[in-house]
Amino acid sequence: MFEAVEGMLAEHAELEGRLGLPETHADARLARTLNRRYAELGAIIAVWREWQQYGDDAGAAAELAADDPTFADEVTELRAQQEEAAERLRRLLVPRDPADDKDAILEVKSGEGGDESALFAGDLLRMYTRYAEQRGWKTEILDAAESDLGGYKSVTMAVKAAKAEPGQAPYGLLKFEGGVHRVQRVPVTESQGRIHTSAAGVLVVPEAEAVDVEIHDNELRIDVFRSSGPGGQSVNTTDSAVRITHLPTGIVVSCQNEKSQLQNKEQAMRILRARLLAAAQEAADAEASEARRSQVRTVDRSERIRTYNYAENRIADHRTGYKAYNLDQVLDGDLQPVLDSCIDADMAGRLEALEQ
Repeated sequence: MFEAVEGMLAEHAELEGRLGLPETHADARLARTLNRRYAELGAIIAVWREWQQYGDDAGAAAELAADDPTFADEVTELRAQQEEAAERLRRLLVPRDPADDKDAILEVKSGEGGDESALFAGDLLRMYTRYAEQRGWKTEILDAAESDLGGYKSVTMAVKAAKAEPGQAPYGLLKFEGGVHRVQRVPVTESQGRIHTSAAGVLVVPEAEAVDVEIHDNELRIDVFRSSGPGGQSVNTTDSAVRITHLPTGIVVSCQNEKSQLQNKEQAMRILRARLLAAAQEAADAEASEARRSQVRTVDRSERIRTYNYAENRIADHRTGYKAYNLDQVLDGDLQPVLDSCIDADMAGRLEALEQ
């Protein structure tokens, strides 16, 4: 497995040369792509050299231990450090999802439970917004349909990072949130104090740049209509809301948050590009390997991936077995430990697939 690093040394050197050329930086997108790959290879090579050095040092200590037994402990320690470096290297060499370095578009939709589900969708949006703030990411509401009680029937948010380490970009982390989230609590509308169960759905897709997805004008049907707010009352006297249907796939996107028709069309196209990119990647994953389907990120979206129990202050992720009794903190943005359990499970699945 580690033999692959030999080829990476030449690629790393070539990239270093290209990044030193003025013409490379004349194309900002190319420069970003090359820089990202250069950093990824640099991290792998650094750990590989560390692994090699521990091996060389352990070999030298073993030779000394043959004449002086006091070096035996040093051999044991160096071998342990080499194995630890080997594990880090194995993880770095696992093929990564190329979309992991992208920004994300996150959608939350109310489901079972009516008004209570819409309120829970609002709670989830707040959780993701707080988590993004903690990581220094920027968020932007692209579209929202509020409920009568102040929740959301649906809401779409873009999450962007100015700069992120490999695998630490918005999509690389938030992709594990896709699925059905179940809440157990006493609704504000419940007068008897009984606990109800409702659910909200989350969809996370990588934000696509215009060059990532080719969309032809003749593939689109664009309808305009009047924006409306909670309860159906008019919030706009012009037909500024936009609905775009991508005819080849049947994907429909609507946007009414902005005041102008042009702005709503631009936002809807951002969402459409992201959905088309996600659909293409899912199709490629399914065709490439059956093993990919068993990983955390490809969990059937009809399955409930997580439960939020307010009475016990408990959060439980049903894919990874993670459970904690700090639901209040998680809903306030302390989501990383939950995501780490998903990342670890995903990595274990990838390593297992690689070794088969």
